[in-house]
Amino acid sequence: MSDSLVIIPTYNEKENIAKMIRKVFSLPKDFHLLIVEDNSPDGTGKIVHSLIPEYKDRLFILERKGKMGLGTAYIAGFRWALEHGYNYIFEMDCDFSHNPDDLMRLYDACASYGADMSIGSRYVKGVNVVNWPMGRVLMSYFASKYVRLITGMPIYDTTAGFKCYSRKVLETINLDAVKFMGYAFQIEMKYTAWKLGFNLVEVPIIFTDRTEGTSKMSSRIFKEAFFGVISLRFKKIHPAVS
Repeated sequence: MSDSLVIIPTYNEKENIAKMIRKVFSLPKDFHLLIVEDNSPDGTGKIVHSLIPEYKDRLFILERKGKMGLGTAYIAGFRWALEHGYNYIFEMDCDFSHNPDDLMRLYDACASYGADMSIGSRYVKGVNVVNWPMGRVLMSYFASKYVRLITGMPIYDTTAGFKCYSRKVLETINLDAVKFMGYAFQIEMKYTAWKLGFNLVEVPIIFTDRTEGTSKMSSRIFKEAFFGVISLRFKKIHPAVS
């Protein structure tokens, strides 16, 4: 059995899902893959099911009744990963904005170099974003600076969604107490891990905006992240009760 599970939430990703699955399974390391599928009307789930016989015992699907938010998708995936004994659990988008080749570098940062959480960072070495309009680049970059200022968290890419968690991080964080379900979820998970004393390491990546499918970003999601940071700063962090 592999020690590593990649979790990919999907909603209407028929253009990308098969290519992403095949790419992950072409890597030199034996990653397993869990697709958390939110009942996509475009048939994304059917494509996954059609590939499961080809990748038996490596490809899995967790199907939900509808679009329930990024945070709930990942938390469902985390619980599944812990129940099935994985030691390294990854978050990754389906649209190739995260390069699957970088999974190896995130894994090495935790498995070989001692990080408790490794973060695929767009901003740890300058600004490494391709195909985004300048306005969105600036919004994302300064949002991360804002989060650093408010929380004191020493992370350059606070909203990054490409990450590797060691098992002990997800066992320690009280997943029932996670408040945010949109992109603020990414900030909250990093902040909670940091406050609990875990070692967070940023691994520089190049982020390339999707070329197929439709972005899920919205002004509502951005506002949740922006205003939620203030309440997060005063949140009392307690580990899960073992």
